[in-house]
Amino acid sequence: QVQLVESGGGLVQPGGSLTLSCAASGFTFSSYAMSWYRQAPGKERALVAVITSAGGTTNYADSVKGRFSISRDNAKNTVYLQMNSLKPEDTAVYYCNAAKVSWYGSTLLSTGARFGSWGQGTQVTVSS
Repeated sequence: QVQLVESGGGLVQPGGSLTLSCAASGFTFSSYAMSWYRQAPGKERALVAVITSAGGTTNYADSVKGRFSISRDNAKNTVYLQMNSLKPEDTAVYYCNAAKVSWYGSTLLSTGARFGSWGQGTQVTVSS
């Protein structure tokens, strides 16, 4: 049974930083690309970042490029999202999931979440 447990969210001032974690179980973590999504109030869930199974390649939504960094520790079955220079528009519930991926040349693309079940997410609020 797939389990995804997100943590690390909280209230932070604009310009601040947070690191999110997602502990995964129930599948062979090291065999799957992983992704972070977020859902702001009244909006659909949107892809934030994706990382290959070995962690060698990443890609990001334009809105977070240069500010967010996705990484993973396959020994701990955990994927991380380091968020810097946070903005109020980053306020959302953040989720992780395994990712379906494809390649456009050397660019990693996520074509959707692999698992239909989601964790509870972790709330990130950016406000002064």
